[in-house]
Amino acid sequence: MKRFWKEIWFSCLAVLGVGCAEVPITGRSQLNLVPDSMIHSMAMQEYQSFLKENKLSTDPQKTAMVREVGTRIAKAVEAYFKEQGMSEQLRGFDWEFNLVESKEKNAWCMPGGKVVVYTGLLPITQDENGLAVVMSHEIAHAVAKHGSERMSQALLYQMGGMALSEAVQNHPAATQRLFMQSYGLGAQIGVLLPYSRLHEKEADRLGLIFMGMAGYNPQTAVDFWKRMAADKSASPPEFLSTHPSDQTRIQGIQEALPEAMYYYNRATGQTPKEYQYPFGGRS
Repeated sequence: MKRFWKEIWFSCLAVLGVGCAEVPITGRSQLNLVPDSMIHSMAMQEYQSFLKENKLSTDPQKTAMVREVGTRIAKAVEAYFKEQGMSEQLRGFDWEFNLVESKEKNAWCMPGGKVVVYTGLLPITQDENGLAVVMSHEIAHAVAKHGSERMSQALLYQMGGMALSEAVQNHPAATQRLFMQSYGLGAQIGVLLPYSRLHEKEADRLGLIFMGMAGYNPQTAVDFWKRMAADKSASPPEFLSTHPSDQTRIQGIQEALPEAMYYYNRATGQTPKEYQYPFGGRS
């Protein structure tokens, strides 16, 4: 295991100084010092460990729904990236969708397209549209490489006082914790907090577009987040959370709906494909 992490972080050294990337759709520049191939290898290891330790749902209908929604969104993502000449950014993605037995109201997508939904979330998603809200949001995090960005920031912040080679040699466990934290598997309050809120807003916008392209109505996102808000027994103050408050999130979603509805209307035949794209010149 120590050798595995050492090889990964020595590979990271090779890309220092070439760490700028661009988030699809938004065009925001982001820091990325971690090779996709290494991140996908790390993600696969964690994903396989998760599946060994957690029970998959035995409900064939619910499992089929998760896989149907996920597949449609994945195809929409691939179509968007192809339209933009960005298919290379999805290299190494091998989509997989699983429903796991758990009371948790949660879902996530690992780098490389491994998606898990927890059964505890389904009473709130209610139907395919609600499920598409969640899955498209989590997939957006992955394709926007938010985890890689957070990990790059953490490398500079937490290990910037020593050479990376020294950190890999002497602190292999710390590098693994960085991975877990960067992909939402850990919690941290500190300098990375503002970026996490930015990522959430960005994933909301991209997710709405992807679900619209997949033929799911983005307008249903507002009702879904209202149901999520009503289900909470207590919420921490916004400044102590990496996620925006419910009111802030819903407001942001409402502002992003016109753009997402363009894609939805195009996907459902209500807007001709040749119609000029009205948002920033992209189609």
